[in-house]
Amino acid sequence: MFTGIVEVMGTVAEIVPMDTTSTGGGGFSLTVGDAQVVLPDVNLGDSIAVNGVCLTVTAFDDARTWFKVGIAPETLRKTSLGDLKVNEKVNLERAMSASTRFGGHFVQGHVDTTVTIHTITPDPPNSLLLKFHLAPPTPANPIDHLRYIIPKGYVTLDGTSLTVVDVDYIQRTFSVMLIAYTQEHVVLPKKKVGEKVNLEVDQIGKYVENVAVAMLNAGGDGRENVFAGLIKKVVDEQLEKREAEKK
Repeated sequence: MFTGIVEVMGTVAEIVPMDTTSTGGGGFSLTVGDAQVVLPDVNLGDSIAVNGVCLTVTAFDDARTWFKVGIAPETLRKTSLGDLKVNEKVNLERAMSASTRFGGHFVQGHVDTTVTIHTITPDPPNSLLLKFHLAPPTPANPIDHLRYIIPKGYVTLDGTSLTVVDVDYIQRTFSVMLIAYTQEHVVLPKKKVGEKVNLEVDQIGKYVENVAVAMLNAGGDGRENVFAGLIKKVVDEQLEKREAEKK
């Protein structure tokens, strides 16, 4: 579990698509340098989030300046890690400890999908407004994660906990604001329009949806489900309100 508060930006030191060493595991491996901040108490098998992806440490040097992780094929499919290049900066965060100040929100490090940077707009005097586009569901990726994104809610972008400014459900875009301090300490401002960013939506929305669906599906004995009736009443009222506004 993480908070989405990036501790430091590391640097990609090595990428091996097929690492046959004992620490590579016979697959894709990534070595990250400039990582002293997150390595003082590291042990093999510990979790470190790299651009928001929870990864397992398989090796590190005695001076604790770099660490190595293996990346599974599913992770490469769901995230932007496969697009990284040597010398590129990445956000790093250690897993939460019992004494961690909880400055962000609950982040699992389980990326849902990637989004594309749509626009980057300066917001004077010192902020940046970044708008992202989320592609519609496909047979290969049938879940529409946009429904979990709401104005003033949380999202995690490349491991950074951010507040949503607004959402356009028609254009399938949402925006976040980066203050001056954040711009200096995370990788997002270094990226360009069209580049992919890892997205993890707020898990609370998923849990609420699961509970609501379960309650709506309850009462299989033929009796009216009270909760379902309340939901229907709220939906009907909103539909009537929208129709009245159109007239």
